[in-house]
Parts: sequence; structure tokens; C-alpha cells
Amino acid sequence: MTEQAPISRLLAHTKNHRSTMWLATLFSILNKIFDLAPPLLIGAAVDVVVKREESVLSDFGYSDPKEQLIVLSVLTVIIWIFESLFEYIYGILWRNLAQTVQHELRLDAYSHIQNLEMEWFGEQSKGELMSILNDDINQLERFLDKGANEILQVSTTVVIIGAIFLYISPMIALYSIGAIPVIAVGSFMFQSRIAPRYSKVRKEVGLLNALLSNNLSGISTIKSFTTEELEVERVRKASQAYREANRDAIKLSAAFVPLIRMAILVGFTGTLLHGGLMTLDNEMAIASYSVMIFMMQRLLWPLTRLGETFDLYQRAMVSTTRVLNLLETEIRIEEGALSLDSSRVKGEINFENVSFSYPGRELVVDNFDFKIKPGTTQAIVGPTGSGKTTLIRLLLRFHVPKSGSIFLDGNEISKLNLKDLRSSISLVTQTITLFPGSVLQNIAYGSKNSTEADIVDAAKVAEIHNFIESLPEGYNTQIGEGGHKLSGGQRQRISIARAVLKDAPILVLDEATSSVDNETEEALQKSLDFISKDRTTIVIAHRLSTIRHSDSIIVLDSGKVVESGTHEELLKNNSQYFKLWNVQTGKR
Repeated sequence: MTEQAPISRLLAHTKNHRSTMWLATLFSILNKIFDLAPPLLIGAAVDVVVKREESVLSDFGYSDPKEQLIVLSVLTVIIWIFESLFEYIYGILWRNLAQTVQHELRLDAYSHIQNLEMEWFGEQSKGELMSILNDDINQLERFLDKGANEILQVSTTVVIIGAIFLYISPMIALYSIGAIPVIAVGSFMFQSRIAPRYSKVRKEVGLLNALLSNNLSGISTIKSFTTEELEVERVRKASQAYREANRDAIKLSAAFVPLIRMAILVGFTGTLLHGGLMTLDNEMAIASYSVMIFMMQRLLWPLTRLGETFDLYQRAMVSTTRVLNLLETEIRIEEGALSLDSSRVKGEINFENVSFSYPGRELVVDNFDFKIKPGTTQAIVGPTGSGKTTLIRLLLRFHVPKSGSIFLDGNEISKLNLKDLRSSISLVTQTITLFPGSVLQNIAYGSKNSTEADIVDAAKVAEIHNFIESLPEGYNTQIGEGGHKLSGGQRQRISIARAVLKDAPILVLDEATSSVDNETEEALQKSLDFISKDRTTIVIAHRLSTIRHSDSIIVLDSGKVVESGTHEELLKNNSQYFKLWNVQTGKR
């Protein structure tokens, strides 16, 4: 991973917005310049009242004190108008920039996540990813909205006031701006010590988010096992850990502002005392002394807010590091260059000596060698953990084999365009994913060019049309997040309709009828037999009655083919399939 500073990495990632950043910076500085002008006008007004015709303004051709005051009033109006205008402009620029960067980073991060291999997801926490996509990116947005401008304006204030003080009295300038290097060094020390604490805060909030997300998803299980108190205690511990991490960071960040104030106290007291003595000894004009006091006050307030600004900055940099680390995560599955026209795919699938294991586990698929003829229905059975679903995940390139190759119509799938490969396969799994929206939108998911008539036809094939028609708004009925308003069988049939509508040359059914009753299963089986014609179909099933008419059946055990053949041939073998069949049919 790159060793660049977070701010450098952020600037490199947002290089397309450099012009906006420079423009926002310019107007922030102009605003601060005009904001610091009123103390100079006050000093000029004091000079007019004290010296009258001999004031500084008389050197510009305004000898009458009343005329001088009118000139100062006009200047005041002009300065306030421009100050307000520049504040309005930089506000729009910085805030819109913050929203744009936030929007682009979130989309970039989410798009990058979608391109990562499934193995990576197995090592991640959903709550941690949600924390990065939401909390961390929002933290960066808050800094760009306020913190960046604060740093610019504080820097501008220090430079301008330092220059004015050096012009009036170099000695007093040492008192006033001498504390700045101390504050700067202290700020860098503060950043180095606070960064690890905020990293821990971000980690703890990720763990808390993961727990809350998991519990909300499994609320029915929690209620059924009456473990509400147990889960409240788990959330309490996670929240307490987050609270303690924040408390640890607060101890340090809260001490920063008082330390800054003590450093400023030295400068302010020195200016007040030494400048006052010089004025009493007529070594400094009253107007100049007034300007220095007012300017010192202008310097005091921004510097006291510097601690809060640095705190915001450090939080943003920790969050930026997490977001950019995610964006720089290497995509291990390489995109193939060979295009594939799904309409011309025959569906011949060939596994050649394929082996695969998940990280830290033994081989799930061990030297698997098998060929599926195009246009046939291939069933895969075997005990849990035998590698059935893993074969499908390898075919879809969710994972990469440790050894061996997989071919589709003679083309090695690693050389195929990923989108083309996956567009050629319709997948129906036991775990159904539906999205917030209408029934129609969920059936049409992934099929952009389908008509409403196509959607209805697909629903009829999946034996779900009559149920949809009975809903209050028919196909436009909202199904809720994850389809929670539907039964398991209804969700399953919608997912089957979605696969039917996709009309891919290869159909994969991974326990596709596991969530439906026997009557619906029989109706669905007829539909699946219908849609399986003229396409390659792979059926994974524990219920052997659903695959007895397949063209071929293979029995897996520990990632290896232990027997294969038709239903009748396997029964004659009097082996593992025969035993499974007898158990499911009630024979012993």
C-alpha cells in the first residue's frame, strides 16, 4: 500500500476538481482579507479623532475631519459588501465541492467493491464496509465543508496580522506571532498522537455497525429464541467499546485548545503591555496601538478554534485513509478480453482437473474433471460441503480455481469478458435476494429491454402470476426491503421468474424449489422442464425427486465425482445415490 500522506492521496484522487479548489481557496483568502480590514478602519477613525487635520487620511487629500469620516464610512460599506459577497461565493464553492467529492468517492468505492472477488467479501464485515461507505465519506465531506476553509482563513489571518505588526513594531510582532511556531509544532505533535486513537474509533464503529446490521437482519431469530436481552448486552458492549475509544481520543483533543490559549496569552499580554508602554511614552501612535489590540483579538478567536479544526482534519484524514485503502484494494480476478455473444452460446461446459479451496481450508473441489453437453440437463447431488455450489461459483468466476481450467464452448472462461460470461448464465439460488421496489421491477431486474408482456409471461412460467394479480396494486405492489412482505415460496418464485425473463443459454438452479410446498414444486417442476429445453441446465438439489428426469446426474463427495449416470443407472449401481434415494422415499 502506498506510503503517501492522506492529504496527498486525497488531492491526487480529486485532481479533476483542482480548478474548483483553487477558486474556492482564492475567495476564502479574499474574504479574510476584507474581514481583517475593519480594525484598520477603526484605527484610521481613532487617528482622525485624535489628530484631526493631521491624520493619515490628510495625506490622501482629505484635510477636513468630517470629510475623512465620510470616506471611512463609504470604505466600510464597500468592504462589508465585498466581504459578504466573497463569503457567499466560497460557501457555495466549498460546500458543492464537498458534496461532489463525497458523491464521487462513494460511487467509486461502491463500484470498486462490486468488482472485487467473492473471496475478498468472505474476509470482510458488512458493517465495516457500511461504515466506510457512509460514516468515513461523510466525515471527509464535513471537513471539506468547513475545516478546509477554516485552515485557509486562519493561515491568511496569521500572515496578514503578522505583516501589519511587523510594519508597526517589529518588537511587538515578536510577542504576537512568536506563539505561532509553538502552536504549529504542537499541532503536528497533536496529529501524530491523535491519529491512532481515531483509527481505533473508526474500527470500533465498524464493529458496532456490523453487529447492528446483523441483528436487524436476524430479528425474527432473536425473537424466536427470546434472546433480546443477550443481544442488548452485546450491543451495549460494542457501544461501550466505541464510547471508550472516543473517550480516549477526547482526552487528548480537549486539551489542545487550552494549550493554544496559553500560548496566545503570552502574545496578547505582551502586545497589551509593551504596546501600551510605548504609547504612553509617545513612541507609538494611539491609532496604531488600537489597531494592534483589535488585530490581536481577531487573531485570538480563530486560533482558539484551531484545535477543533485540527480535530476535524485528523478525523477526516483517518477516514480518507480507510476510503482510499478500499479504493486501492487489488482486484485479483483479471478481466478477460474475449467477447462472447450470449445469443450464440451453445452451453458446452467442461471442467478440466479443477481444484479449489477457500482460504485456510482443505480442498472443496479436488481435481474435478467433467463435461456437460450443450442443451442437456445436468444434476449435481451430494452431501452438504461436497462442493456442489462451489462448482457454480467457479463457473461464474466468483472465485478462481487453484489449478485446472473451465471452458465454455471451448473458450477458457478466464479469457472471456466477465459481463459477457455472466450474462450467459441465469442463476436461481436457495438464498433469494430481492430489492426494495415493485414486483415488476424485481422480475425485470437485469433485463433492461423487457416489456411488461415479457414480464407477465415469465411470471406465468414461474407460477406466480395469479398471486401477483391478487395483490392490491398487482405488478406495481411494493414488496418492501428484501421482499419481507412476501413468503419464502413467493420470493423464490419471483427469483425464478427473474431468471426465466433473462433467457440466458445456461440455466443454473441451486436448490431453486427448496422454499416451496409440494404442490407448487410440482407445478414449478413442469415449468422448469419447459424452460430447460434447448438450453444447458445445471440443477443442484438435495430433493432427488426434482432431478430424476435429468439427462445426467453426478454424485459428489469431498469435491470428487463418486458416480455418474441417469437416475435408473445410478439406482442399479446400488451405491451412494441408491442409498440417498431409499432414504428420501422412505425405504430402508
